[in-house]
Amino acid sequence: MAASHRVVLGPLVGSIDQGTSSTRFLVFNAKTAELLSHHQVEIKQKFPKEGWVEQDPKEILQSVYECVEKTCEKLNQLNIDITNIKAIGVSNQRETTVVWDKTTGEPLYDAIVWLDLRTQPTVERLLKIIPGENKSFFKTRTGLPLSTYFSAVKLRWLLDNVEEIRQAVRDGRAMFGTIDSWLIWSLTGGKNGGVHCTDITNASRTMLFNIHSLEWDSELCHFFDVPMEILPKVRSSSEIYGLMKSGALTGVPISGCLGDQSAALVGQMCFKDGQAKNTYGTGCFLLCNTGQKPVLSEHGLLTTVAYKLGRDKPVCYALEGSVAIAGAVVRWLRDNLGIVKSSSEVEKLAAEVGTSYGCYFVPAFSGLYAPYWEPSARGIICGLTQFTNKNHIAFAALEAVCFQTREILDAMNKDCGIPLSELQVDGGMTNNKILMQLQADILCIPVVKPSMPETTALGAAMAAGAAEGVGVWSLNPGDLTAVTWERFEPQINPEESEYRYARWKKAVMKSMGWETSEPQANGDSSIFSSLPLGFYIVSSMIMLIGAKYISGIDK
Repeated sequence: MAASHRVVLGPLVGSIDQGTSSTRFLVFNAKTAELLSHHQVEIKQKFPKEGWVEQDPKEILQSVYECVEKTCEKLNQLNIDITNIKAIGVSNQRETTVVWDKTTGEPLYDAIVWLDLRTQPTVERLLKIIPGENKSFFKTRTGLPLSTYFSAVKLRWLLDNVEEIRQAVRDGRAMFGTIDSWLIWSLTGGKNGGVHCTDITNASRTMLFNIHSLEWDSELCHFFDVPMEILPKVRSSSEIYGLMKSGALTGVPISGCLGDQSAALVGQMCFKDGQAKNTYGTGCFLLCNTGQKPVLSEHGLLTTVAYKLGRDKPVCYALEGSVAIAGAVVRWLRDNLGIVKSSSEVEKLAAEVGTSYGCYFVPAFSGLYAPYWEPSARGIICGLTQFTNKNHIAFAALEAVCFQTREILDAMNKDCGIPLSELQVDGGMTNNKILMQLQADILCIPVVKPSMPETTALGAAMAAGAAEGVGVWSLNPGDLTAVTWERFEPQINPEESEYRYARWKKAVMKSMGWETSEPQANGDSSIFSSLPLGFYIVSSMIMLIGAKYISGIDK
């Protein structure tokens, strides 16, 4: 009976949105871009050592299966026929690195997450063999500086430190990929014929890919000592890669793939030169479409592939500014400091004071990314007084996200030569109205938020639905659904904004140079590793215990 009352909506497209903190599966109407249903699962992050960030690739894959099944159940409850799902797109956290065994389908080590810092000694070792120890030596080929951020150094660390991976390479069993490759290979059959590929946007974030020839670069692979046979095949962002081999959507083609920030650029419909968007997720990423010609930044930004929406379509490039810690600072306030029980409480705390009261927070937990590329920086909170409370710290944390965006926007305006007149935004943090108003105030330009903030998932769905052989989603500008927006206009005078920004820059300078890569003896950072200090403390404790004992006898 229920089947006869199915809602007919025309073609639907699913989107796997695999982020740093969660996985989601969303289903859109291909004609209207309306979001019909979705399911979300949070992903655990592991911190086995200081500066190390890992995730379990099997947990990530299982979360995808769970999200797909749960979303299909919800659609069935809405009487929406899941056989109308004609394609699936994938967007993923970029640079996160996985190596697995193609004969067993098992990961050979946990995924090393993009903001992991363990590779700093690897970076320094590689720098010593580059002429002039120039971090930007490969920038003309890759668009990227040598940094812990990108996949090549993570892969180098795995090859140097994990014997199982070295043996798998020797045996011809090893496969490397970013999260998109791991998911597509697994979903299209895994060890039973899975497709080992990546898209051009993810390839451009590895430091092994030439963004001009659009191929893996043999000289870069030789420099990083990476065997080319373990690399995935590079494909466009919009074509059929393979078919789902299990679950409720068996037989549906996976036909779109974009790194999450490129997916958001497509979802925001930034198809013209000079259009830009900023995504507020775990990190913060500002991308500006520069068209079919790559623009090399002179102000600390990255040159990256924006998209290539079809095998025969032109490649488009973008300038990108990357901030490691945005939404992650809110999670830190919740999980590490415990000053809030949920992320949404941060907005409430900040709203109660409406100011940081001179407190500035630089969340350089993983060093500083654009425009500094300074791995020695560490997080600081400064300007504290006796009056400072948790509300001021919450406000300063939100303000820090906005200041970091301002730094990137300034660099982008210098590189592009034409200042942005407004900033398009998306991502989970844009639901925080205090943050959005702060951003407009600090940038001194309007901030424009689409009514449907799921633009990352939408971009992957658009690429999948438009693929040759699917053809259910038109990317012609005249056919794209009109988007409604919410605007946040600046409400403070520019002088006040400049004053606060200058103070922030002062705090940033103080955050630099905190860390060196030289390990402490035996990794022991306790106070007792200093013999004079340790002796002083132990002897003081003995004296204190002795005094208490004597006073007890007197009584």
